[in-house]
Amino acid sequence: MEFIFWLSVVAILYTYLIYPVILLAVSSFHQAIKDTRFVLSKQGRRKREADLPDVTIVIAAFNEEKCIKARIENLLELDYPTDKLKILIGSDGSTDGTNDILTSFSAPCLETVVFEQNRGKINVLNDLMTRVTTPVTVFSDANTFFQPDAVRKLVADFREEQVGGVCGELELVDAFSGKNKDSLYWQYEQVLKFHESRINAMLGANGAIYAIRTALYEPLPENTIIDDFCVFMGIARQGYKLTYNPEARATEEIAPNLEEEAGRRIRIGAGNYQAMMRLTWALNPLAGSRCFSYISHKILRWFVPHFMLVALVSGALLALTSPLYGLLFAGQVLFYFTYYYGLTLNDDKKGKLASIIKLVTFFVSMNISLGQGFIRFLTSKQSATWKSTAR
Repeated sequence: MEFIFWLSVVAILYTYLIYPVILLAVSSFHQAIKDTRFVLSKQGRRKREADLPDVTIVIAAFNEEKCIKARIENLLELDYPTDKLKILIGSDGSTDGTNDILTSFSAPCLETVVFEQNRGKINVLNDLMTRVTTPVTVFSDANTFFQPDAVRKLVADFREEQVGGVCGELELVDAFSGKNKDSLYWQYEQVLKFHESRINAMLGANGAIYAIRTALYEPLPENTIIDDFCVFMGIARQGYKLTYNPEARATEEIAPNLEEEAGRRIRIGAGNYQAMMRLTWALNPLAGSRCFSYISHKILRWFVPHFMLVALVSGALLALTSPLYGLLFAGQVLFYFTYYYGLTLNDDKKGKLASIIKLVTFFVSMNISLGQGFIRFLTSKQSATWKSTAR
């Protein structure tokens, strides 16, 4: 019982605390070697900037009448040569005013495709990608808004021939105040992504802003849930590098309420386990640093809800055997009490203590949703059909 308890605790601590320390150390060592080679070679660090490639921005939309007009206007105002930019938007059986808004635009670079049946995002993307003729494809969402130079920043990484995919930076904002709502956890993930990119161990992209070499796109099964992760990992499987460019920025509104956010997390959770069953190649040690990051950052992370439950149950049983385990169990009880208290805390509550409480509440809520996603994965037939988030 003690072994089970400590195995669960160490697994949680490893994926959230120990792995980041190891990653930063390996990344720093890798960068030191790279800098040393630069000094000794006396060559330029960056390749000469090539001409901007032709780009197609691809978006799958469903019932997005509240934001699709502003989104198209945002794309038409990008700082990118108009003769090199195409915008391709597919409406996935929308039943609101989305189709009317799409067809009201007449910009030469904009192509819209209206699908009568709602089949799910990945099916729309698979169809739209057959229409793309440009060497680079940028993927985004209907409720995301690019900074004017976002596409320029994304395609800059393709100056290196071995780069097959580039992920940009998404900033989350509150729908009412317009303020940045990047949580400590979100920033923590950004740091991991940066250092994983540095050692060629980056994993999935953020579906709101990422780009690939079009020729590397592989159509995904029609029930795929987390398409961005699977598309990006498919490019890595082909032997190409994935990079993270935090200068390519976009903004997106957060879900307006906890119910919407929980539903999104549960769906993504089910998609994580679905992807795990399909991406077994990444567990091969021959995948190198990507195998290390995939197990440490993803596989173990996806099973944290299981580890938390095992640690709680085994901790309760061990608490009957010694004062030490009684104290550890009391700590777990306090941790979950903090979570429940955080659910009642107002968003405008400030201070270090409030921040800690909110972080604990976020962490537990996230893992509850992930656990529910695991149950959905086991008990339900996976479907790619979607519903738009209320905004």
